[in-house]
Amino acid sequence: MRKKILSLAVAAILLAGSSQVMAGGSQSYPNGAEAFMSGAVPPPGFYFLDYMYYYNADTMKDDNGDDIAAFDDVSVLANVFRFLWMSDKQVLGGNWGMHAFLPILSTDLSFNAAVGPEKTDSYDDTGVPYVIFSPFVLAWHLQEGKFHIAASMADVYIPAGQDDGNMAAVGRNFWTFEPVVALTYLAGDWEFSAKLMYDFSTSQDDYATVYGFEVDRDPGQEFHADYSISYAFSPSFRLGLNGYYYTQTTDDSYDIDTSIPAPVQALLRDDEDNHSTVFAAGPGIWYNYKNMFFSLRNQWEMAAENKTEGYNVWAKFTYAF
Repeated sequence: MRKKILSLAVAAILLAGSSQVMAGGSQSYPNGAEAFMSGAVPPPGFYFLDYMYYYNADTMKDDNGDDIAAFDDVSVLANVFRFLWMSDKQVLGGNWGMHAFLPILSTDLSFNAAVGPEKTDSYDDTGVPYVIFSPFVLAWHLQEGKFHIAASMADVYIPAGQDDGNMAAVGRNFWTFEPVVALTYLAGDWEFSAKLMYDFSTSQDDYATVYGFEVDRDPGQEFHADYSISYAFSPSFRLGLNGYYYTQTTDDSYDIDTSIPAPVQALLRDDEDNHSTVFAAGPGIWYNYKNMFFSLRNQWEMAAENKTEGYNVWAKFTYAF
């Protein structure tokens, strides 16, 4: 019984570049990164954006949404540098631009038992998981500035290696391709925004499992969305509600061979269809001063399955050159 509980507790756990523990998929995107005015890409020019992020959870949920006792704690501290350039050239009626991201993450992952290839109850790592780049960003501003649409044909997550055997490794050894559509609608002082994304990932070599074996896998596909509803108390000050929804839409697929003991093979096959799901909500504040924009947001997770359930804090700064 103890062995079964432990396997259920940790079979679904992997710390990926999004800095969140989950059952499967790639979890490349850091859920909740965008909120206020996410579909309203600024006018032609060059912009620097900085995202500061903290995530913590001491609860892990199983496939039924129940707590798993073997999980202890995960914490993540990250800073993401983003560079955005928008041109005055138009494609399909929208302004064309491009952007790039450079994230730096520090992770700590703890269990109540020794697990994984390193057979320890604690894992940590600091580094760059990937570089994100899209050469094709389009932005439309419609209905006299009331309705805004932004789209990226695909944000490409370019891997930056992997620390084999470390379950908290922030490095990646697979690619993710993420089509993006973001919408913002302004109704008087009210703002309604959503950023919709769908992720496809390439095969991952040497995936570190909690059973002490490394296997190749094909991460499942994922749908996720950030959202925001806010009210403008002045042209430069907003308060609102923000959050995200994430769900894995297809199974992981493990490349299981005879070098893995039969009982572990069975556990891995059981894990393949464990899809992660989570919803989050929390308050946020947005402020604009001259050519600078500031936001501070908090998001609390709920209704998690095959995933941790915790909270995060986002601080975002934008500078328009």
